[in-house]
Amino acid sequence: MKSILQLFVILLFISSCQSNQENQPKNDFSTDSAEKYSEADYDFLAITNPEKLSEASKRALERGYHKNAEWFGTFEKYDLKGNIGYEKGVTRRDPTMVIRVDSIYYTYYTKATGKTYGFGTGDPEKKVFPWDKSEIWYATSKDGWEWIEQGVAITYGPKGTYDDRSVFTPEVLAHNGKYYLVYQCIKYPYLNRSKNTVGMSVADNPRGPWKRLEAPILEPSNDGIWLGDEDNRFKTKKQGSFDSQKVHDPTLLFYKNKFYLYYKGERMGERLTAGGREIRWGVAISEHPEGPYIKSEYNPITQSGHEICIWPYKGGMAIVHSDDGPEQRTLQYAPDGINFKIKAYIKEAPSAMGLVTTLDNEKSPTEALKWGLCLSTKFYEGRPWQEGDDYIQRFSYITKHNTAGEFVEK
Repeated sequence: MKSILQLFVILLFISSCQSNQENQPKNDFSTDSAEKYSEADYDFLAITNPEKLSEASKRALERGYHKNAEWFGTFEKYDLKGNIGYEKGVTRRDPTMVIRVDSIYYTYYTKATGKTYGFGTGDPEKKVFPWDKSEIWYATSKDGWEWIEQGVAITYGPKGTYDDRSVFTPEVLAHNGKYYLVYQCIKYPYLNRSKNTVGMSVADNPRGPWKRLEAPILEPSNDGIWLGDEDNRFKTKKQGSFDSQKVHDPTLLFYKNKFYLYYKGERMGERLTAGGREIRWGVAISEHPEGPYIKSEYNPITQSGHEICIWPYKGGMAIVHSDDGPEQRTLQYAPDGINFKIKAYIKEAPSAMGLVTTLDNEKSPTEALKWGLCLSTKFYEGRPWQEGDDYIQRFSYITKHNTAGEFVEK
């Protein structure tokens, strides 16, 4: 009996110790995790006790705030010479990447004229957005500063087709002697619940002529359900996938011997997130430039982002998130082009950046941002943003490094 009583006391003591341990505050970084970091890491982040880490200190270690100084910098914007800058009453927006062919730079962009009225006018012929009833034009330059508008590259499709209302927000890929323009398309009429698609045109010369594909290369996911018949994109029975209403900002890149079509998705019944609008990116992949494109099973590949800005670096892909979402105004990198991690935070970023494809991206993480073209808007007092005039500017990214306690620009 005595031995049984002693055994009971021992078991009770062990149980009490385990209970006390379970009630103690847990710190995931206090054992094995802490061994991943050095004293230099802790010193850089002013962490004096690695055994007791705040959530902020954990994030700093996990995200490498102390390792990514070469990604940090600020953007500057400059006016262009030539005739694609500000012009009252004219919309020029969303320039593509800048390609260089026979010592001449080329860019393509959305162009439109006429007043923007918004939805609900009762007249389906009136423009609802600045990019409504628009075409894709192009311009050339010898030095990247003076740009001369050359004319229309892509116009609307025939009546009744997927692109008969507007073509806009283009991107260009030069590959194996051919040129591929991808762009957003809207079919008549343009409503709140319209579902846009992505079209493609192909040419043997950057000046055209361009051959339009008869069908879209990308469409929204068909898994959302509208609520009622009112033309209201916020009322749904089921929201569906992240791209159930719109596939925007297509960007086509040749990567890992395949064609990666990155794009922005907009969801039926868009809600707000911690970072504002519910906007995410996805990617669709094909063996051939004209498709078919298969959406990645990892979509959405971001939880933030507006216009696509992406470039190859060290075998992976780097991106800039400008606006929208909890990770807006960040630079990120994915070794596989899909799984992105934050590398730097920035104060602001130009809209709709078109990068220069001839820059040496491998020189540094942000060499691709050395210069390019972007969207700017002149707003007018007392008038809504839709009635501003969009135009094209040049941007640069000025990196900053801390040397001996002093910041120097490169």
